[in-house]
Amino acid sequence: MTDNTALGPEDRKLITLARATRARNAVPEGAAVRDETGRTYVAGTVGLASLRLSALQTAVAMAVAGGAKSLEAAAVVSEASSVADADRAAVRDLGGPDTPVLLAGTDGTPGPVVTAG
Repeated sequence: MTDNTALGPEDRKLITLARATRARNAVPEGAAVRDETGRTYVAGTVGLASLRLSALQTAVAMAVAGGAKSLEAAAVVSEASSVADADRAAVRDLGGPDTPVLLAGTDGTPGPVVTAG
């Protein structure tokens, strides 16, 4: 876990995008990831009868489908107090163990920053 007061503008942008997606789609979580080229991918929770994905898993899947080769950072906006292991694993699969994963509250207040590892 690292200090969240040092978040740069690009990381704050991920939180803003994730929060907006959560609100717009009225889902429990919103997430955003940034790939190695700086492109961002945003997603909300998928809760179908036959398919359940967290917002972060969905954002990683969208990055892969969009041709991303790696991730620079990920963010999730949620009521949860920690990032789920499955979410960190999805980020790690594409970005590696040192990829930062930002957690923010539903009001957009940054919380802990952990690594995918």
